[in-house]
Amino acid sequence: MLLRKYMSLLGIGSAQIDLILPKDTYEVGENIEGYFLIKGGTIDQQLRQIDCELIMSEQLMGIKEIIDTQSILTSKRIESDEIYKISFSFKLPDSISVSSEEISYCFKTKLTFNEGVESRDKDIIRII
Repeated sequence: MLLRKYMSLLGIGSAQIDLILPKDTYEVGENIEGYFLIKGGTIDQQLRQIDCELIMSEQLMGIKEIIDTQSILTSKRIESDEIYKISFSFKLPDSISVSSEEISYCFKTKLTFNEGVESRDKDIIRII
């Protein structure tokens, strides 16, 4: 048991997060509804925070810009092998540029624990 605890502190066998979206293409101003799927690892872990950022990447200039961020503070304890869902809702700004060969978008999600390595996820979306 002690070995599994130390391994999860290093990120091996720790809980994982995945942002589940119903599709990958959205319109400017559209409301995105989905959920975070958290899968428990080999040991119980205390969750602290979920951060999800919408990031725009501009290829020609090499610019990455955070469009908006959502944070969820939680004190949920995720047990080993438990599956836990948290609702996700995000309204795309009306002033956002559409996706192109030069401009792309993604959601970067980070799950932070009281102890251990963070779990990360990246979901690419297209805006039309």
